[in-house]
Amino acid sequence: MSKMKERLDVFRHYRPLLEQLVMKDIKLKYRRSFLGYVWSILNPLTTMIIMVLVFSNMFRFDIVNYPVYLIIGQTIYGFVSESTTQAMYSITGNAALLKKTYVPKYIFTISKVTSSFVNTLFALGAMVIVFIVCHVRFQIYMLFIPVILLQVYIFCMGLGLLLAEGTVFFRDIQYIYAAFLTAWMYLTPIFYPINQLPFELMWIIKHFNPLYAYITQFRMIVLDGMFPDPRLILYGFAVSLLSLLIGTIIFMKKQDKFILYI
Repeated sequence: MSKMKERLDVFRHYRPLLEQLVMKDIKLKYRRSFLGYVWSILNPLTTMIIMVLVFSNMFRFDIVNYPVYLIIGQTIYGFVSESTTQAMYSITGNAALLKKTYVPKYIFTISKVTSSFVNTLFALGAMVIVFIVCHVRFQIYMLFIPVILLQVYIFCMGLGLLLAEGTVFFRDIQYIYAAFLTAWMYLTPIFYPINQLPFELMWIIKHFNPLYAYITQFRMIVLDGMFPDPRLILYGFAVSLLSLLIGTIIFMKKQDKFILYI
């Protein structure tokens, strides 16, 4: 118990540094860009428009409000992809600083996931625009959306810690994970309905792909106008907390050896 209290005290002591790192990442992303943070809205909006034009003509999906269906999946996947990829380089990318002074190493990983989360909050502006254009009705269940985003944030934090630790010792993870993200995108019903898949593959995705749970919760609220299935909520939180637990334990166990490999 005393050890946990000590770690919390250390985190509180370095929280200003965490805030500065998050602000730095956000400012650097659109530095020297004429439109600046507006790109947080334009990027997902432009991508969604292109994907709607392509997939709605190539494939005939019986999906009501397809642009809304698409941008929800695109936004959640985009956050997971960006945050975990940034987190993967959080330790190796700050090697010079870590060699000079003591800073809790997890601060850098947390900052990367958090800055990506803030960028995603900006990107929700694009989602709101699509909701308005597509005449989505705003209702009370939408107040649950922050809870869904919290599930995804916790999941990404755990996965980010795991990737950050692994990349220190095994640099090939960056190439393996890039390929994995591509496969993960296609194995998640982002731009197609899951009922188009064979039953066996559909069962695997529903039970072993956390992104399916997060995206489906979101779509149930927005497209179906109903509260998400409690089983999906429990599954989403369970996977998120398990990811955070595993990522934290492995990261903390190996962090003292980072200095020998960075």
